[in-house]
Amino acid sequence: MPIPFIDLGAQQRRIRDRLEQAIARVLAHGQYIQGPEVAELERRLAGFCGARHAVACASGTDALLLALMALGIGPGQAVFVPSFTFVATAEAVALLGATPFFVDVGDDFLLDPEGLAPAIDEARRLGLEPRVVIPVDLFGHPADYRAIEAVAASQGLCVIADAAQGFGGARYGRRVGTLAGFTATSFFPAKPLGCYGDGGAIFTDDPERVSVLTSLRVHGQGTDRYDNVRVGINGRLDTLQAAILIEKLAIFEDEIAARNRVAVRYSEGLRDVAETPRVVPGAVSAWAQYTIRLEHRDAVATALETHQVPTAIHYPKPLHLKSAYLGFPRPSEGLPVAERLAGEVLSLPMHPYLEPLVQDRIISAVREAIRKQGA
Repeated sequence: MPIPFIDLGAQQRRIRDRLEQAIARVLAHGQYIQGPEVAELERRLAGFCGARHAVACASGTDALLLALMALGIGPGQAVFVPSFTFVATAEAVALLGATPFFVDVGDDFLLDPEGLAPAIDEARRLGLEPRVVIPVDLFGHPADYRAIEAVAASQGLCVIADAAQGFGGARYGRRVGTLAGFTATSFFPAKPLGCYGDGGAIFTDDPERVSVLTSLRVHGQGTDRYDNVRVGINGRLDTLQAAILIEKLAIFEDEIAARNRVAVRYSEGLRDVAETPRVVPGAVSAWAQYTIRLEHRDAVATALETHQVPTAIHYPKPLHLKSAYLGFPRPSEGLPVAERLAGEVLSLPMHPYLEPLVQDRIISAVREAIRKQGA
């Protein structure tokens, strides 16, 4: 039988009654925009991760955009982003007329703190004002925010955590959502905590930032919807999506634990034949993806397809090599790790409901495909 890459149906079966009741409540009260479930979700999200405030919004991209807008980011300013990530990280910067400056990553897929200071110096030489660094919790692994914050603080930069894939993880004994001045996350259906459409949130401990964010997400409104005190966007989260997320958040802790059990089984079954992902001691990954590195990646992926084992490549091309981003700056020495990883990474099925027997089938198929390539 074909194996689903992400099994949203299994999760839905677990909480189907509660989801239907939550949706029915919204249909009954009819407050489809900024209904009571939105504020309730914000309260529960903040409580889950330990942040003082959560501001729900329409997508993970909007979460990044709103955080940048709240900081007044615009033309002539540089924002430092890893090149090995999804395009939204740099896209939000470019949409505001600012300059995404690409930084390399390490073998752990995460922004390399050692490459940050030289990139900041290079940006200044180009006449740009360094303002923000956006580390990405790629594949669910929290970035090294302590090391990044040390560089950023010494240079006068703000840090926005791109936790589109990282919400539910932790590092230094603190949960994602509390590791940077702003944290942006996504509730796209495939994320560890996903809704049934688009959605996102921003986390912060600063109440003044919250008032700006809540204004920006509704067309820059002031005292009412027709009092526009700043230029904003239509970035609200739908009430129906908030109601769905409340029910999913109730089982999220259990699902994160299950994801980690799946990841441990993968690593135990594959570490002798592939480069398996590593999480630093004491950290917790949300395991948005389980991504291995292979010398003959494409051939292995083709072989797995014949066994009806789905795979994905996150990501086949670094941002600095995409046609829309060729004109943006990067270090003079290039971004060799990002380019190498793009040719090696292969993501395997990952979700909390991956049964051991099905996972064993995947592991066996991967081992066999790798063995044939080495023969």
